[in-house]
Amino acid sequence: METQDFAVLNLSRMAKYFSDETAARVLLEKMRWANGPVCPLCNRTETVYRMQPRLDSKKPGRPGLLRCRACKKQFTVTTGTVFEDSHIPISKWLLAIHLLCASKKGMSAHQLMRMLDLKSYRSAWFMAHRLRYAMTEGPMADLLSGVIEADETYVGARHKRGTKRGRPGPDSHKSPVVALVQRGGKMRAMPMPRVTAENLNKAIRENVDLETSKLMTDEAPMYTLIGRKFGQGHGVVDHHRNEYVRGDAYTNTAEGFFSLLKRGITGVYHHVGRGHLDRYCDEFSFRYNNRKTTDGERSAMLVLGAEGKRLTYKQPAGNGEATA
Repeated sequence: METQDFAVLNLSRMAKYFSDETAARVLLEKMRWANGPVCPLCNRTETVYRMQPRLDSKKPGRPGLLRCRACKKQFTVTTGTVFEDSHIPISKWLLAIHLLCASKKGMSAHQLMRMLDLKSYRSAWFMAHRLRYAMTEGPMADLLSGVIEADETYVGARHKRGTKRGRPGPDSHKSPVVALVQRGGKMRAMPMPRVTAENLNKAIRENVDLETSKLMTDEAPMYTLIGRKFGQGHGVVDHHRNEYVRGDAYTNTAEGFFSLLKRGITGVYHHVGRGHLDRYCDEFSFRYNNRKTTDGERSAMLVLGAEGKRLTYKQPAGNGEATA
């Protein structure tokens, strides 16, 4: 299959790769290396060759084993990615990638375990977290610009006994999430320990080009100070007065993203520990930012995002409580 054909990949077309481990490995190689294998240690292509085991060898190499003449190191398509050192077959990894990229509201580890016939829930849970880590975007090459919507929401159960209704306070078990959305472009979503003017100021400055942008928010006072820094102004709607649109001022795009995030957490994952919330925000942001691509193209993007990343079980497991 040619690289440009990833756009037509769907569950039906990929079926043959799920039952053939060699075909699955070849497909993963094409997704990761569009122009041929690249050494993950020295980044050379011209010195890489495939190792062919001798017929009389008692210890033949692994299928798909490659070697670099320059650095003398052996590697496979999973080396230097989140798939490295996994005992789960590549064919099942490909299926998990496609399912997580194609499911608009995500897929629970329990469902992955059943569908992929994995041995344990822990394997499926760790597998899903590795894929979410691959979805994580690094520092933005280009800051968000233009019309930027900023809004916050709170993830968790509706009400906790002994706490007041309304905006959760410091004693609440709800977790705040802030979204910055460029209209017609990309977005960033991130959990915060508390939604304060200081924390919002830092997040907005790190992700938005203030000089060329206009900020759109609700009436929350935390946005007032940073709103003055925007070169194109600050538009506000007053939700307390049931005002949701004032000219071009509204936060409906950000709230649309929050609706997907909350329905995914409530209906699919049911509960997300605070220590893992950032990975779930990365997962929903990845699908949202690539919503105009096909499921196959999105899967190929995840494979490219997996390069140069490693995640051990102790990292996600020690960062909060396990989730579905």
